[in-house]
Amino acid sequence: MTHTHIDPDRAAFDAFKSLPRDTPIEMLNLVRFRDAAVYPADHACAAEQLTGAEAYRHYGKASGPVFARIGGTVVWSGDPALVLIGPADEVWHTAFVARYPTAAAFLEMVTDDAYRAAVVHRQAAVATSRLIRCAPRERRDGFA
Repeated sequence: MTHTHIDPDRAAFDAFKSLPRDTPIEMLNLVRFRDAAVYPADHACAAEQLTGAEAYRHYGKASGPVFARIGGTVVWSGDPALVLIGPADEVWHTAFVARYPTAAAFLEMVTDDAYRAAVVHRQAAVATSRLIRCAPRERRDGFA
């Protein structure tokens, strides 16, 4: 059985919080959707029989105002077509890089009440994901 990664575990979140909070960050997002969204039975969307992609669009619409308010922007997005290097079963449906003015802004977003209400759509939508914190750097020649 493949391990799923939907929400950060406590150790990863604590490690995130231990890094500098006053610097810009970029978050690489890789997301694989469920075929059918899985909402809590008492959620308003539970009876709608949404796909994972549809539920993720609900997440974007509901969390977008909070993301914008804290200064977040999507600096790149794409539709993954093929994993050329990596496990063949590591299929992603969407990939994007979100930029935050500071790590503190990201933490403000994920603790906001409106965001917490929106995240249920993400949890319903996502089969597995990767969220990788990156420190932006100046463009330079070469890859490293």
